[in-house]
Amino acid sequence: MQWEFNLPVKIVFGSGKRNEIGKYIDEIGGTRGVLVCSASVAKQGVADEFVKNSGGRIKEIFTDIRPNPTTDNVDACTALMRSCNADFAVALGGGSPMDCCKAAAATVNGNGKIAEYHTGGRRIDAAEAIPMLAFPTTSGTASEVTNISVLTDTAKGLKAPMNDPAMYPKIAIIDPELTLSVPPAVTASTGLDVLSHAIESYWSTLNQPLCSACSVYAAKLVFKYLEKAFNEPSNKEAREKMAQASITAGVAFSHPRTTGSHACSFPLTNIYGVPHGEACAFTLDYFIKFNAQNADANGRIAALAHECGFESPEEMANEISAMKKRMGMRSRLSEIGCTSDEQIAELTEKSMSMLMERNPIPLSKQNILEMFCALR
Repeated sequence: MQWEFNLPVKIVFGSGKRNEIGKYIDEIGGTRGVLVCSASVAKQGVADEFVKNSGGRIKEIFTDIRPNPTTDNVDACTALMRSCNADFAVALGGGSPMDCCKAAAATVNGNGKIAEYHTGGRRIDAAEAIPMLAFPTTSGTASEVTNISVLTDTAKGLKAPMNDPAMYPKIAIIDPELTLSVPPAVTASTGLDVLSHAIESYWSTLNQPLCSACSVYAAKLVFKYLEKAFNEPSNKEAREKMAQASITAGVAFSHPRTTGSHACSFPLTNIYGVPHGEACAFTLDYFIKFNAQNADANGRIAALAHECGFESPEEMANEISAMKKRMGMRSRLSEIGCTSDEQIAELTEKSMSMLMERNPIPLSKQNILEMFCALR
């Protein structure tokens, strides 16, 4: 086995760390910044708290972001950054504000639209980027430690990831107290995204020892604490453990990336509006059983199940199915309005991407069609 590991993001973890934002702005040499967050976060007063603690160095707040950010959102964010000559950016939120901010901050000193980079083949010049601080408010996407931004090209109707080293945040500050107000349904969905990151990165064909160790650690935390955070939203221990799971799973998939479940999640979200984490988990239990049966000659998937406290991969998959049901997550196509052969064929077609090739056994269109038929 040959592998490399590099994660150029400083990670700071701890309750109350958001109040030290001034120190982190000093560290990146910021003088004029834009805070990117959702409108709901701004209304809660959290954004104003950040502006105050920045010592006035956050000059503008950008909130025009859809739950699945679009190229239009990024262009509007970039325009605001350019208008105030921003030399740093702060992302506060879940995956959508993070992805919007990363794409805008990485290209702000350029002269083009984000679609030129996202689907047009234009490469990002590192000189176009400004440094970014990332404060996650959910335990899920781990976008704060990746160089990936998932955007929807509004003109082409295409949701796809883009990535570049310039899109890494400089510092990720994980303050579990920022997750205390997350509602149960979002806690469940984002927590299942963490579990998907952990499991998919573990069996990815690009797996490596450092990331695999993080995969196991994160998965064990999710199985132990996700439902506690779901059922007891103010439980600080559960929130802290899920925040640890999220950031650790982010490190876990930073190099191996994700596989089939994430590939299938994109059309489930684009066509049927299933939230990202719920969409990833929609097929995760199926893929565990499929891979264990067809691609586990070396016992690697069985070892993961044992590490997480299960007798077999099938038992682990069944527990994920039960968790989804207990938390009100959907797992049948009939529950989202996808029932006809034509709809299933479209879902299959739009699920196929290079992520399928990272599965322990490459996934064909026929494999995915059979899966969706089984989940009808």
